[in-house]
Amino acid sequence: MIKKANNIKSDLKLVLASASPRREEILTQLNLKFTIVPSKIDESAFDHSDPVELVKVLAEKKASSVSKLVEDALIIAADTVVVHNDQILGKPANKFEARKMLKQLSSDKHQVITGVAVLNSRTGESYLDYNVTEVKMTAISESEIENYVETGEPLDKAGAYAIQGFGGLFVEEIKGSYYSVMGLPIHQLVDLMDKFNYGIL
Repeated sequence: MIKKANNIKSDLKLVLASASPRREEILTQLNLKFTIVPSKIDESAFDHSDPVELVKVLAEKKASSVSKLVEDALIIAADTVVVHNDQILGKPANKFEARKMLKQLSSDKHQVITGVAVLNSRTGESYLDYNVTEVKMTAISESEIENYVETGEPLDKAGAYAIQGFGGLFVEEIKGSYYSVMGLPIHQLVDLMDKFNYGIL
């Protein structure tokens, strides 16, 4: 358990540009003091065939939009997509889409790609990075899919599952960053924060 974030040399306040409880949980685990100012950008307005470029662009746009609302802040923003057989899977719009995504991911490997941006609203300086993690899913039965969808958990998650929730029951193997699959790759995040003298340890 990290008791103190004791290497912060910056006077900037920390802002999370996301309403995601998972990203909030990750920053809280790092014992960081931060406020939440969700980005209001329309993610559907951005279309890119390259998933890495898509998550990087969306993370940067989210950070930039929030930078107009807060002064003297270090803003953290992220975006996550799931890629299966070269198809980008975002958040399902409804239960039907959630069922379809889960059937697609069952018994197969997919990639979870998360882009992260850190922006200084005082100077406009920003840095971007991303993480690619491979996830192997077990076979998911029709009844398991139905029961899972009815929990409501898949409906606001990229790829229609939450690795830290009931969705973790379907994860057979992971190669990469667990936190990236949750929505915020802490290794890349810490490296970006270090560039602003915002060290965690």
